[in-house]
Amino acid sequence: MDIDLSPQLAKKVYGGNGGSYYAWSPSELPMLREGNIGAGKLALEKNGFALPRYSDSSKVAYVLQGSGVAGILLPESEEKVIAIKKGDALALPFGVVTWWFNKEEPELVVLFLGDTSKGHKAGEFTDFFLTGSNGIFTGFSTEFVGRAWDLEEKDVKTLVGKQTGKGIVKLDENINLPQPKQEHRKDMALNCLEAPLDVDIKNGGRVVVLNTKNLPLVGEVGLGADLVRLDGKAMCSPGFSCDSALQVTYIVRGSGRVQVVGVDGRKVLETTLKAGNLFIVPRFFVVSKIGDPEGMEWFSIITTPNPIFTHMAGSSSVWKALSPSVLQASFNVDAGVEQLFRSKRTSDAIFFPPPN
Repeated sequence: MDIDLSPQLAKKVYGGNGGSYYAWSPSELPMLREGNIGAGKLALEKNGFALPRYSDSSKVAYVLQGSGVAGILLPESEEKVIAIKKGDALALPFGVVTWWFNKEEPELVVLFLGDTSKGHKAGEFTDFFLTGSNGIFTGFSTEFVGRAWDLEEKDVKTLVGKQTGKGIVKLDENINLPQPKQEHRKDMALNCLEAPLDVDIKNGGRVVVLNTKNLPLVGEVGLGADLVRLDGKAMCSPGFSCDSALQVTYIVRGSGRVQVVGVDGRKVLETTLKAGNLFIVPRFFVVSKIGDPEGMEWFSIITTPNPIFTHMAGSSSVWKALSPSVLQASFNVDAGVEQLFRSKRTSDAIFFPPPN
């Protein structure tokens, strides 16, 4: 596969005094188009309001910074108003209408990763705004709007003419949007920083996995996700997705090194990852990371709701399962070297602390 896997930063698409929306472009990160994956980031300033919209793609949203309120309207359902904060993950299936509001924080930042296989453009989200200068009302004639909502022409002109913002606006301090309800969070959001750990290795790292058990809506979205926190100088074991899933990774904080090995044993990526980078590991390619001294944290989606990974080191690796004679023949080494190789990693772990 001759395709550029280099990590990329998002670029601003639109915005104003209420905030901005950023996205990763398939022209700069070709694996987005190749894997039918979209990636974007919403940054709302204080009193910033992301107008109601729906998308052509199912997504997982992850709150990178700050706190605020999200409005979510599933098809033929009541509006859910949810308090959101750093670490929250939300699954957004097709047909969901959402709005986002930052009441108090200097900045609220939400990451969106999702599947564009049914979208208008491979590797890009297309949002359809209900209101605003590019909302659906601006496209219909006054006659159609008037007849659909039983309004007089002067009222239609007022309704449409008042919509001057595009996508994001800044609200007046006195405007009161609906208050969030705790019961609305059930099955809609999971805080990855507070959830029980699926993996916890001392001086190595920690993992929280999102799947159909702890966030049922990921089944409708068709994506799994995880939050990984790698300690300083620790290593994430080489591994690959054995169910043909792509892994899309956003670096939340810190930095570290990554290597990816693909077809014919070729190293297709070796670089340093930094906060804000997005990169994609193709199907069946083997990836490994080593954190810098400050460690590294990343949020990933996997293109299946219940992913299965095979790790190449540790007690549960493929090497431990293969017969000693098979390893000797495969590596063309004697029994002593084979035993040394097999005995060095006995812990059942995907994270390896730094050497003493």
